[in-house]
Amino acid sequence: MARPLLSEGQSWWWLGVHGGAGVSTLEQTVPGGRDAGRAWPAASGNQPVVLVARSTSYGLGAAQSAAQQWASRMVTGIDLLGLVVMADAPGRRPRILRDRVQLVSGAVPRLWEIPWVEPWRLGEPHLPKECVPLARDLTRLTQPT
Repeated sequence: MARPLLSEGQSWWWLGVHGGAGVSTLEQTVPGGRDAGRAWPAASGNQPVVLVARSTSYGLGAAQSAAQQWASRMVTGIDLLGLVVMADAPGRRPRILRDRVQLVSGAVPRLWEIPWVEPWRLGEPHLPKECVPLARDLTRLTQPT
């Protein structure tokens, strides 16, 4: 099923590469994006897309698969802006997952890593300082020149 077009005030698609990736949270807290519903947007023009994954082995594998689809041109009309990796737990990520993030990041134009944000767990949808660089970069990348 084709995704609708972006609406006024929306500049990019959040594409969750698996369920529970964190798209709903990002959509509420980082203005400008719209949930793509876990599917590549319809190819009409050059659709800006940001992949979103949790920092689990499964999530990073799904991100790697989506990045490979894009790189092999299995999907068209996509301007892949990058990948957001959302922490799946507080604290330092295990080395095997840190290594996997580094591997996957080589297949996408940009990587944003969002650490665990405790207020989100409590249902407080505000733009925490951890997301300011992401919001700034996406605004800059999607502004008409």
